Amino acid sequence: MAIGIIFSSFFAALGQIGDRRFRKVLMLGVGLTFALLVAVFAALLWILQVMVGDTAVIPLIGEVTWLDDLLSWSSFLVMMVLSVFLMVPVASAITSMFLDEVAQAVEDRHYPQLPEPHHVGFFEAVKDTVNFLGVIVAANILALLLYAVLPVGIMIIFWGLNGYLLGMEYFTLAAIRRVGRAEAVKLRKRHRGTIWAAGALMAVPLSVPLVNLLIPILGAATFTHIYHKLTARA
Repeated sequence: MAIGIIFSSFFAALGQIGDRRFRKVLMLGVGLTFALLVAVFAALLWILQVMVGDTAVIPLIGEVTWLDDLLSWSSFLVMMVLSVFLMVPVASAITSMFLDEVAQAVEDRHYPQLPEPHHVGFFEAVKDTVNFLGVIVAANILALLLYAVLPVGIMIIFWGLNGYLLGMEYFTLAAIRRVGRAEAVKLRKRHRGTIWAAGALMAVPLSVPLVNLLIPILGAATFTHIYHKLTARA
């Protein structure tokens, strides 16, 4: 497990925030991440409204207009708390959308000697996004059972599971640009431990409200570095 590569890659990505081109992608990514988070939160409220209605009757208390309370000023705080779990699929979607631009900005600055990358077709990229997103959502739904059985270890399970899934996605998308899908899968299997650990490094701050808005783009940059450092070492 290449721990040194993981941290050097993360700090290299962090150090590029001041780059004008990178900052533009980062700010756009943060804005869209927040917009997607709001959209997912709104969809969740709508589903709850359909299932339960605008009000609920609680014994000894009476009618409670909980939905109105959620839609008040406190909804922002509720959304921040829910973002701990909602940010995983959102991060997956944002990374898929921006990885090519982020990776190119990283490579132009740190690896300028590289030839032009292989550009993934639009429909192939959409297919990858949907597949990864489906796996992440399904895995986290199943993880709810583990959370119920092992409530003390919720965050450890959350970080471990999503670290593996996000690491797999980030690395695969970064590698496909350079070596194609088949070789990207081989590299992912060869460096599974490093990729999992790096994914966990991304998953931990995903559970911190507001900080998690930065992680999808920083994660894409970090895994671009990880790919190049691992292949260079090999």
